[in-house]
Amino acid sequence: MKSASSFALVLVTTPDMKTARSLAKAALNARLVACANLLPKIESRYRWQEKIEVAPEVLMILKTTKSKLASLEKLILAGHPYDTPEFLVLPLKAGCRKYLGWLADSVM
Repeated sequence: MKSASSFALVLVTTPDMKTARSLAKAALNARLVACANLLPKIESRYRWQEKIEVAPEVLMILKTTKSKLASLEKLILAGHPYDTPEFLVLPLKAGCRKYLGWLADSVM
């Protein structure tokens, strides 16, 4: 059994649910993630090209192993419509042993 430090959560925002579903499906089919949570109707406020922007987005929370991160990033960037997509990796410190086992088995 891998320790929690072998896993990561990845945050990706998308412009809409269609894009999020497409990216999630591709990542799941490629076995790069065990799970993709899609949180619709978030409001993002950010600086872009020297202006403050406001946009509705969908937040994706992707559960994966650290060994799959490079391939996952490549897949997300290739299929994402933004010029500069969010791809943030959060390391795990701890987690339910049974859940982490399922996560590891799901991305093999």
